Amino acid sequence: MQGVRFNNSPVGKEDKIKCKVPNDAGIRAMFRRLPSPIHREPLAEIYNYKVEADGFYYVDHLIDTKTASVALRVFIDAALAANQTIELSEP
Repeated sequence: MQGVRFNNSPVGKEDKIKCKVPNDAGIRAMFRRLPSPIHREPLAEIYNYKVEADGFYYVDHLIDTKTASVALRVFIDAALAANQTIELSEP
């Protein structure tokens, strides 16, 4: 759904990481590794995510690709730590 607008802003690039969600300790460890999703100047959301029953939904708002790519890597690493295989797709 690249190019869809939310609150009159482009959503950006969406990714779905299908996997068994890590246990509570794995989720807490993942949260500690995530970079801040807020860009300071101009004030904007760099990325967003949702923990779902079948994995993670992730959106890169195309504001700061370096920070967004680090965050995506954290989600992928957390998924791989809890699963032998994962599926990465663009919904």
